[in-house]
Amino acid sequence: MKNCPYCKIEVGGNLKKCPLCQSKLNGEAEAPYFPKQTTLQLQSFFYKVQLFIIWAIVIASLGVDFLFGVKLWPALAHIHWSLIVAMWLIVFEFGIMRLFKKGISSSRIMTLFVFIVLGMLGVTAYYIGQLWVIAEWVAPIVIMGTLIANFVLAMLDKNGNSMVYLLTNLVVGILPYIVFYFAERDCPMVWIICLLVSVILFVGAIIFKGREVVGEIQRRLNV
Repeated sequence: MKNCPYCKIEVGGNLKKCPLCQSKLNGEAEAPYFPKQTTLQLQSFFYKVQLFIIWAIVIASLGVDFLFGVKLWPALAHIHWSLIVAMWLIVFEFGIMRLFKKGISSSRIMTLFVFIVLGMLGVTAYYIGQLWVIAEWVAPIVIMGTLIANFVLAMLDKNGNSMVYLLTNLVVGILPYIVFYFAERDCPMVWIICLLVSVILFVGAIIFKGREVVGEIQRRLNV
């Protein structure tokens, strides 16, 4: 068994430093107390590899664009394409990848993922002068798909989280219409359809999962 010459304690296992003062231990090492975490080490290695690749691409893109002046799209020669590449890769690494953790509901992952991607598409489209395509067509169609997926998840839910899916559907469907209303702009037809789909799916979920929702409300509010 190893011992610390300063703290005067004995330390089992195969530690190299004292857990109290971090000094080098003397004596013979014993068998390790805990098994070697090869799986976590392998995951950590691959995470570092992909993190290195992402930052290498970001730095290389910025260098090629700003230092060498290389333009990938002649029609968009007035913009710096590397900023778009860097934005997507950084958001992917520090935004999207962080969503896929244990304990996060499928509805939350999907909804946040959709909003992050739509936000990035909106910034990209604004940068190249095509924001109207995202605002009037891509966003409402993608959101309608998210609403339908949330409805399916509410029907399949066995963990008492139906209310989460219902509220997500209602908020996601109504919020864009409210924004257009207060902006005093005519709401595009696709967004109106998205609102109707949201309300229809909300009513359908209440009809099919009404008792579960009431029980969930009572459980969450301790009624």
